[in-house]
Amino acid sequence: MITAILLAAGKGERAGFGENKVLREYDGLPVLAHALSAFAAEEIGEILVACRAEDEPRINAIIRPYPNARTVPGGDTRADSVFFALKETKGETVLIHDAARPFVTRRMIRDCIESTRRYGSGVPALPAVDTTVLAEDGKIVAALPRAQVYTVQTPQGFRTKELLRAYEQSRQNNEIFTDDSGVYAKYVATPKLYEGDAGNRKLTFAEDFSPAERVGFGADTHAFYTENEGAPFIDFITLGGVRIPSEKILKAHSDGDVLVHALMDALLSAAGLRDIGYYFPDTDARYAGADSMELLAETMRRVKDEGFAPKNASISILAETPRLSPYIERMKQNLANALLLPLSAIGIAAGTNEKLGYVGEKKGITVFATVMLRKTDES
Repeated sequence: MITAILLAAGKGERAGFGENKVLREYDGLPVLAHALSAFAAEEIGEILVACRAEDEPRINAIIRPYPNARTVPGGDTRADSVFFALKETKGETVLIHDAARPFVTRRMIRDCIESTRRYGSGVPALPAVDTTVLAEDGKIVAALPRAQVYTVQTPQGFRTKELLRAYEQSRQNNEIFTDDSGVYAKYVATPKLYEGDAGNRKLTFAEDFSPAERVGFGADTHAFYTENEGAPFIDFITLGGVRIPSEKILKAHSDGDVLVHALMDALLSAAGLRDIGYYFPDTDARYAGADSMELLAETMRRVKDEGFAPKNASISILAETPRLSPYIERMKQNLANALLLPLSAIGIAAGTNEKLGYVGEKKGITVFATVMLRKTDES
């Protein structure tokens, strides 16, 4: 039988929540629930959740849907929690996982099980991508060979009796280890590595609980002038910063770039900000005839101030007139430059409305825009 031990006895002090961080919600569920569901979906005979007594009622409510899961007392340190849980483990094989890593994949769990079956241990690791050094008193004392440096994750798998015996010896010697592989390496054997996952990150600080990506949606419509409304003496409309010859002219306070306006709303909403009417009201004379690409640049500055940057944009234009296909690539290039993205990250589709509704009757143009924002290093 295989036992999974989920370590959930922390206090969340570095996150500053005033409660155990695995009880906080991420994407609508407690962090613990994400990790729990991943292990429950695999060939795990029992799941032990090591927790503090004060958290036990809430954790019991989370694990209630899983009949093979139960709580066990946690300790003051991670090593204590592992040791106490190992003494209650029924499985011959044990997988130990930090409950604050909610993004663990089923592939990792299966690889951990397989490695432990074949080699007696399984420790997920990723090769270091940055130069790694040893430092003392704020000074570098040695550089480590990057090709040999790895970062270690969980779940880590071992034969239960061997790991328990190793922990007993380390406790007798009052030794401190940062994870289970260190204990195993000293008292049992060299642990076997398997491939980790860059997405299997640990939630430690408050900002870690903010989604790394956000999606925003924007829509805008501009009507064409009718014959009796006295359209300006121009023969083009502006879409995506491109002047496009047109017999019909769009009504607008600014330059009427309905595409850019929809995109701006998508960016602002994804960043949790107000809409373009709030920041660039059509009652403000400063924006009369304004270049929408300049307004887009200002919108990008606001998004950056919130700690985000665009990852991609997808735009759909509904227009019966004018013909847009010859201008799509130029629009894409303008937006790629403005959003600091490669051309491949910008999608623009243009279509008619099959002569239905105000678009089909050539009374106006509607644009829908979707963007994805990513957290930046400055956030």
